[in-house]
Amino acid sequence: MQDEIKKACETLKQGGIILFPTDTSWGVGCDATNEAAVEKIFTITQSSDKKTIVALLDNPIKLQQYISNVPEIAWDLIELADKPLTIIYDGAKSLAQNLIAEDGSVGIRITNERFSNALCKQFRQPIAFAYLKINPEIKKQVDYVVDYGKIKDSEIIQPGIIKLKNDGTIIVIQK
Repeated sequence: MQDEIKKACETLKQGGIILFPTDTSWGVGCDATNEAAVEKIFTITQSSDKKTIVALLDNPIKLQQYISNVPEIAWDLIELADKPLTIIYDGAKSLAQNLIAEDGSVGIRITNERFSNALCKQFRQPIAFAYLKINPEIKKQVDYVVDYGKIKDSEIIQPGIIKLKNDGTIIVIQK
């Protein structure tokens, strides 16, 4: 696994795109602070909808680097989540501008999956990713396909998705 993480990190640092396992599915990923790399994901996914890309972090403490004001309730939500939880936060910062929605929000998930967590930890930056069913055309468009942990479509986990407003208001988007 270490060799795969090293190769993936090298690709991400060069602005490349990877295909890798996450805590919910396989995803097309890049450096979430690199605008050109995020644009490549939009091209691969044939979408410019910022709601389709989520940033992954390995540790909730890192939220403060990318969110201006993390509402207190966020810490409890992350700790108590019984499945992967994407939270859409207001006040995104220090991320590629084309990853941030028009209202200043961004979706972030703390990943506990072994590979993606270790990748985020070693890369030391958030990783933006969009889920796509793996097909030969996508494999041709990415710069590196991680060989570790290949899963079947039947193993895909649907994350919970909520919008968390600065005032602590929670809007459930997907249970």
